[in-house]
Amino acid sequence: MKILVCISKVPDTTTRIAFTDNNTKFDEKDVQFIINPYDEWYALVRGLELKEAAGGSVTTITVGGADSDPIIRKALAIGADDAVRVDAAAEDSYFTAFQIAEYAKGKGFDLILLGKETIDYNGSQLGGMIAEMLDLPFVSLASKLDVAGSKATMECDIPGGTEVVEVEGPLVLSAAKGMAEQRIPNMRGIMAARNKVLNVIPAVAADSLTKVTSYELPPAKAGVKLVDPENMAELVRLLHEEAKAI
Repeated sequence: MKILVCISKVPDTTTRIAFTDNNTKFDEKDVQFIINPYDEWYALVRGLELKEAAGGSVTTITVGGADSDPIIRKALAIGADDAVRVDAAAEDSYFTAFQIAEYAKGKGFDLILLGKETIDYNGSQLGGMIAEMLDLPFVSLASKLDVAGSKATMECDIPGGTEVVEVEGPLVLSAAKGMAEQRIPNMRGIMAARNKVLNVIPAVAADSLTKVTSYELPPAKAGVKLVDPENMAELVRLLHEEAKAI
């Protein structure tokens, strides 16, 4: 089985967010970057599990500059066989999807996996775009994936239940919580990652369809009020008069 896993570089969840250039650019100074957790914990790990069960290979692909190399090396340390980096800034979802689709064309991938969204932009756009560009089936928000021959069976959580989907491959799938469990790279994997191939390729000419006009931080959280547990009357008064519906 030949699997392609899309991974993105995102800020660590503890990052203090700031903007520059009149709030039009994200300030990357002193920011710790990580692999997008949905890409790493679910898409990548499930791809590795499938490879271990049925044989084959797992390749990762990232659209980004050389500053993405550390997170790519981590993916290799976790178990990916090789990696591709498209040497271009990921301007928007369309540009990123176009680069991935252009690379994947004609390479015979049985599965293209990615997380359901990135934790910085939460767009959930990439998987559908890649599938459309490659004319492949797309299943989103899958929490379980099994493959038997050319048929993939997926479970997707829906309001009030679970949807079971069967698709003849190849296909594109976005992974949600439940797909796999996080893996921590061990020392052997870290050492092996140094010798695995990271193939840097130029970007294909493509226009970005969107641009950032401005970023804005959410309003600062208001302070909390502490109420003595014996003073229930005051708690009821505050809930009636000051609490706001969420």
